Parts: sequence; structure tokens; C-alpha cells
Amino acid sequence: MQKFTNQMSNLNLSEQEQIRRESLEELRKLGINPYPAAEYKTTAFAQDILNNFTPEKNNFQEVCLAGRIMGRRIMGNASFAELMDSSGRIQIYVRRDDVCPGEDKTMYNTVFKRLLDIGDIIGVKGHVFTTQMGEITVHVDEFTVLSKSVRPLPVVKEKDGVLFDAVTDPEMRYRQRYVDLIVNPQVRDVFRKRTQIIQSMRELFNSRGYLEVETPILQPIPGGAAARPFITHHNTLDMPLYLRVANELYLKRLIVGGFEGVYEFAKDFRNEGMDRTHNPEFTVMEIYIAYKDYNWMMSFTEEMIKKAALDLHGKTEIPYGDKVINLNPPFKRISMTDAIKENTGIDISVMDEAGLRAVCDKLNVPHSPSMGKGKLIDELFGAKCEHNYIQPTFIIDYPTETSPLTKMHRSKPGVTERFELMINGKEIANAYSELNDPIDQMERFQDQLKLTEKGDDEAMFIDLDFVRALEYGMPPTSGMGIGIDRLTMLLTNQSSIQDVLLFPQMKPESQKSKTESQKEEYLGIGVPEEWIEPLKKLGYITIAKLKEVEKHTKLHQDLCGFNKKNKLGLQNPTQDEVKAWLTLK
Repeated sequence: MQKFTNQMSNLNLSEQEQIRRESLEELRKLGINPYPAAEYKTTAFAQDILNNFTPEKNNFQEVCLAGRIMGRRIMGNASFAELMDSSGRIQIYVRRDDVCPGEDKTMYNTVFKRLLDIGDIIGVKGHVFTTQMGEITVHVDEFTVLSKSVRPLPVVKEKDGVLFDAVTDPEMRYRQRYVDLIVNPQVRDVFRKRTQIIQSMRELFNSRGYLEVETPILQPIPGGAAARPFITHHNTLDMPLYLRVANELYLKRLIVGGFEGVYEFAKDFRNEGMDRTHNPEFTVMEIYIAYKDYNWMMSFTEEMIKKAALDLHGKTEIPYGDKVINLNPPFKRISMTDAIKENTGIDISVMDEAGLRAVCDKLNVPHSPSMGKGKLIDELFGAKCEHNYIQPTFIIDYPTETSPLTKMHRSKPGVTERFELMINGKEIANAYSELNDPIDQMERFQDQLKLTEKGDDEAMFIDLDFVRALEYGMPPTSGMGIGIDRLTMLLTNQSSIQDVLLFPQMKPESQKSKTESQKEEYLGIGVPEEWIEPLKKLGYITIAKLKEVEKHTKLHQDLCGFNKKNKLGLQNPTQDEVKAWLTLK
């Protein structure tokens, strides 16, 4: 029965996969374990050798390194290969009589030349030298099979540091991130930089004596943000629990308890839409400092972002797409109502709800009966203003209705001491002078309850225990939350949140076909029939996904590259034709 099952499964394998499985069995027949358990002790990394080897010093005479075979030039009695470890790639030179000093030449003639493939992981021992072409190379005296790859990698060519036929299909890159990291080494650099950003922030906070803490992810009340939560059920307690939408209320409880400054890098979850800047699971840093206000926090945020830019790039002017973002303080500051006036010419500062609805109708901004005055102002800002703030800008003094955890402004009625930092048209950080009046806080929560009754499913829950904590007394406090994913996008020049998440949320492959747009839909926007399948292979399985493309020139380049790489022989579309696909309704 087992043999029959194996035969049936082999029918689904490609020719390459079948050959690799046969090689796997041959290795075992030779007495070579293709997946050994023993520790393999390395003494060097590829990049260390490339950076530090000098022929005059004749250093690195005994090295041991391990990595993945990424290229081979098999010749007669000597061959070259390229080995990639976590630091980079280096050339290795394998000579038959060196790895097989005795009569038995099996390790070279059979194992290295015939049974090893690109993608296999091996360990090598030898010494370093420079070839006649001037390339630093490891001369191998001994190699060990550490892991046999039975599925071939996508072929990516590289010459003089330039990649050709790089894997760009987002469907494959995000779903099989492990392959993406192997064949697109620049992707690993993005995630190294993400860690550097977090380390930079920690260094600043710790230098001030602020304490890093952990707060619950499963919460009985999803407080701290206006967002739709994920809900689950705890069997033993027989009660509903929510994945946190924010960690704010727990951190402020700690300020009540006597800590002067606390912060947390947290995973938060919001059961909302997904796009190029939103993922249902995301990372946020929240920090709360006693005896500070939102003015102080603006300066602190400027310092934090400037430090991260300098630590990452050594400068505060950074590229983002076709723009240059200047992260050197001070950042522009403008109130939300002044921002709306700046961008629409309409002064809404003294308007009531009816007047705001009229303005929304005039400017074609969608709204619903469930929206109160504050939400209408927020919708106007989001539709007509937000995208215009490319350089760092603090939007300050938000409506009371949209800021239920924020102190009323000390001198301006109807608004709160709150700011959001906008960079490249997106919110990066959100901060308040924290509300610490328990009676006012309870009234604000009750106002949120009224919004829920009007149909707003993102309004906040009432957290009575948090109100009780405030009743014991919380010192004047300022808090700030910053989206690590969006900050990483900005500082690493990535246009999609999926490019800074190792494993972004995706539909299961089994459900993918159910959501694909039909051929007629692609034809309806002008896509020629022969280009429909290539578009889907590149990840644009729906018209909506295709319409999300920001730069038609990049899509045109990807299509032409896909055509060439896969030898489709199609006539490449023009840039104008591709642009028409994205703009035709």
C-alpha cells in the first residue's frame, strides 16, 4: 500500500523533483545521510572572508563554513560553485584529488558532480585564495552534505551584483517567504533593517530609564482604540475574549501604579480591511510618560524618528519612491481644521453636524447616518487632506468625538490635545495628552456607547476597571503609539506592508481560485486574452488587485520580464496600454 501511495504521489512531481528524489536515494545507498543530526561547527562567514582576506597576510588558511549551493560550473577534475550563507555569497573551488585523496573518487565524481543540486546545503573546509581572475575563493579540501533540497529553486541570474530574472511574483513571494529570502537577498536586508529600527527605539527609551513591559493579548474588553476586534471564547472561564486592538489602557494602568515611563512593542489585531498599508495583525510601539503633554511628545517623536534614520542610513534625508523625505526636525504642525481649510478652502471650525454633512456632500465625501460630528471631520480630512502631507507633518487638535481617551484642549473648545504624524500621506504615529479625569472619561465612554447604538461598530467599549484605576489618580501623562510596519516601510523604501511583514496574512491557497476575477472582467478593461494568465501568475488574480498598482511603469517592466523569463514569445504591451488597464473603469 505504501509503495502504491508513493507511486501515486510521484505522478504529481515535476521531472526535476523526481530526479532530486532519486539523487536522495542514491546518497542514502552510498551511506551518506542527506539530513545529518550532528552539529557542524563553522569558523567563518562568507562576508567576513570577502571583507578581510588579503593574499599578502595569507590569512584564512583554515576555514569552515556552511551554506546553500546557488550556482555551479561543473568541469572535469575541478569545479566551481557559489555558496550562500546568512551573510552573503562566496565562490568555492572543488578539486577531485583534494576532496578524494585516495583511490575512491566517489565523493567528487558521483556526489558532487551528479547528486548535488542548486539549493542543497553543504559544509566545506579548506583555505582561501584569490583566483587568476581576482575573485576571493575557498579552496575546498572536504565537504559534507547537510541537507538535500528535493524541490528546485526559481532560477535567478546575477552578474556584477545585478540580479536578472528576479522573482517578483507577489503571490509566491509572500506565500513562500522562505523562497523569497533565498533568491532575493535584498529582502533579507529589509528585515535586518526592521530589527535595527526597533533596536534604535529601544536604545532611546532605555537611555531615559523607561521600562519595557508586556500586557495581555487576550482581553475581556478590547479597549484603547476605535476598531473592530477579533473575538474568541475561553472554554474554562466560559467567557468571550478579544484579541487586543491596542495596549493603551493596560499601559496607563501601570502609570497609575507608579511607573514614570513604560513602553511595549506589541502585536495588535483589528478585524478590518486589508490593503497596501493595512494587515489584520500588525506591530505597534506604545509609550506612556508621566508628567508630560502632547507638545513634549511631539519633540520626543521627532527625536526618535531622526535617531532611527541616522542609525539606519547615517542621514535624515531618505528616498521613498520618487520622493525624498526630510526627517530632520522640526516637523510642520497644523490643526486638523486648518488642514481642511488649507486643502479645501472651507472653514469648518464652527460648523454643526448638519453643516459638516453638507460639506461632505459638496466635496463628494461618503458618509453615513451613524457618523457623528467628529467622524465627519475625520472623513473630510482623510479624503481631502491626508494624502497631501508628504513631508513629516503633525496634524494636531482632533475633535473630541474621535478622541475619547484624550484631554480636552486647554484653550480651544471642542477639540483635544492629540496629534497624528503624517509622512508620505500616511499616519505613522498617534499621541495624546492622556485623559486622567475619571468622571470625564466615564462620560466619554458613554458617548462611545451612543455611537455603537447608532451603528458604529468601531466605537470603543466601556472599560469600568480602567475608570476605577483613574479614580485612584493618574498623573498628567502623554502617550504615543507608532506603527512599526509603516515606519519600516518608510525607512526601507517599501510601498507595501506585505514587503515588511515576514508572513503577511493571505487567503489559503485552497480558497484562492474562488476569488479570482473571470476572463471577461480582464477583457472588459482592455487586457488582451494572452496577458490574463501572466497577470495572474504575477499575483493580480482580481481586477481590484490590479487596480491597486501605483506605478504602471513598474507593472509594465514586470510583465516584460515575465515574458522573457518564461519564453512566452508574446508581444510586449506598451506602457500606455498598461496604464489604460489600470485607469479604465
